[in-house]
Amino acid sequence: MSIRDLYKSFGPAVLLSSAGLVRRVVELHPGQVFFAQGDPADSIFSLSEGRAKLAVVSAKGKQATIALLSPGDIFGEESLAMAPETRLATATALNTCRAIEIKREQMIRAMHEDPALCYQILSVLVARGLRSQADLVDQIFNTSEKRLARTLLLMVESGTPVKPDETKTLIPPVTQETLAEMIGTTRSRVSYFMNRFRDLGLVEYKSRIYVHTPRLKAVLFDQLAEI
Repeated sequence: MSIRDLYKSFGPAVLLSSAGLVRRVVELHPGQVFFAQGDPADSIFSLSEGRAKLAVVSAKGKQATIALLSPGDIFGEESLAMAPETRLATATALNTCRAIEIKREQMIRAMHEDPALCYQILSVLVARGLRSQADLVDQIFNTSEKRLARTLLLMVESGTPVKPDETKTLIPPVTQETLAEMIGTTRSRVSYFMNRFRDLGLVEYKSRIYVHTPRLKAVLFDQLAEI
C-alpha cells in the first residue's frame, strides 16, 4: 500500500465517523495559514478539500517547501508527540481549502479508546517517517536532476491518469519555484531539467505537467537507454 493510500485510509471520512471525537471544520482562502512555524502543536488536521503546502524558513530567511498536501492528507502530526511540541513548519493554503481539525487531547484519547483508529494513525506516521528518511537519502546522494524526477513521481500519486489504462498522469498544479524549493536548487536549474525531460519524452507541460511514469522512473535507475 502506498503512502497516499494510507493517508486516504485515515482521512476525513474516518475522522467524521469516529465516535467521541470533537472536531472542527476549518475553511481557508489562498495564502491563509493553518498554523505557522513555531506555533504550539496543539492539534492535527486532515485536508478534505483543496491543496496546501508545508514550508520551513531558516534563521537566515531561506525557505524550503517540504511537502505539497492534497485531499486525504494529514498534517500537524507533531502534536501527537509524547510532550507538546512546537510546529516545525508552516502550513499554507494554496487555494480554497477545507480541513478537519482535532485537538491533541481529543486525538490521543481516541487512540487509547479505539485500537483500529490507533493502528491507522500509527501506519500513517510510520509511512511518513519512511518517506522523510527516503527524502534525506535522496537529498544527500542524488543529483538535483534525479531529485526532480523523484519529486514529480511522488506527485503522480495524487495526480489524475489521462486514461485508466494509460501511463501518462496529470499531476497537481505546481510552479517551478516550488519544485526548486522542494529539491534544493534554483528555478533556472529546474527549468533546464524540465526542458530536458520534455525533449526526452518524460513529461509534457504548458500550464500543467503530464508525467510519463515508466520513462521518468528510468531516469532514477539509469535505464533510459533501455527504453
